[in-house]
Amino acid sequence: MGFIQSTEPEPHVARRREILAKYPQIKTLMGRDPKTALYIILLVLFQIGMAWFVSQQSVWVMLASVLLIGAFANHASFVLVHDAIHNLVFKNAALNQIFAILANLPSAAPSAVSFKTYHLKHHAHQGVEEMDADLPRKWEIWLFNRGFWGKALWLNMYPLIIIFRPLDIRSFSTPFDWTFVNFVVVLGFDALILYFFGFQAFAYLLLSSFFGLGLHPVGARWIQEHFVMKEDQETYSYYGPLNKIAFNVGYHNEHHDFAGIPWSRLPKVREMAPEYYNTLEYHTSWSKLLWRFLTDPNITLESRIERETRFGLRKPKVA
Repeated sequence: MGFIQSTEPEPHVARRREILAKYPQIKTLMGRDPKTALYIILLVLFQIGMAWFVSQQSVWVMLASVLLIGAFANHASFVLVHDAIHNLVFKNAALNQIFAILANLPSAAPSAVSFKTYHLKHHAHQGVEEMDADLPRKWEIWLFNRGFWGKALWLNMYPLIIIFRPLDIRSFSTPFDWTFVNFVVVLGFDALILYFFGFQAFAYLLLSSFFGLGLHPVGARWIQEHFVMKEDQETYSYYGPLNKIAFNVGYHNEHHDFAGIPWSRLPKVREMAPEYYNTLEYHTSWSKLLWRFLTDPNITLESRIERETRFGLRKPKVA
């Protein structure tokens, strides 16, 4: 079947232009939010504390902690990595890189620098398969696009899948120096956790990332953002209660429209321009969305919009 083909430009550029013409005061929301750095530090310290705590407990307490606490915490730290790679914490680019790597520590896997490269390409080339690593790859569709259990396995494996996606993205490269720092710092952190707290503490952090980005209510965020639930609508927001502990990552239309606005001010975009967002299809429960994704045969890994360029289909050359 393939992805849903579109000849239309991606929707965010035109909507951003229209909203700014009508509500120029939205520009006042753009900028940085340095208090994000404090949240990053607190989350890292919290997860270190949790790693120590579970190291003293049974395996069952550790696993329960992963599902009930760690997945939410590591998902939140990943969201703060996202703000840092958009340079929304400080004006200084190097400081943003440093805090992105710091926020990457609890995940137990060095990914912040590579994520920055392919995520910014996603914004610049939304829906263009050869440039947008957010689209499922053909091998994913071949392996997992098989009903309830296939989709469940796909989402369960998602933290590993996204490691391999950028390998076939055109012009994909990451800065070697920052990538090296990212690997040394995160793997060094892992070694310290293993040395001082033991394997169970490390397993807590690793599994927290696995579920925080995978088969878990917060993992439904990947379905929420761009899986087509309404004909011709490409991007979706989530306005449920978990935004409070997920740093407003659900405000995805608002983020794509105004990528220069930090997480703390995204709800104000919807407040200032409600007619542009309340009229779009949106989600209010990640748990319900997760169940719908798994059980609805009409929603597959190919329920995504694809275009040849961000501006639609290329016009054929005139001979």
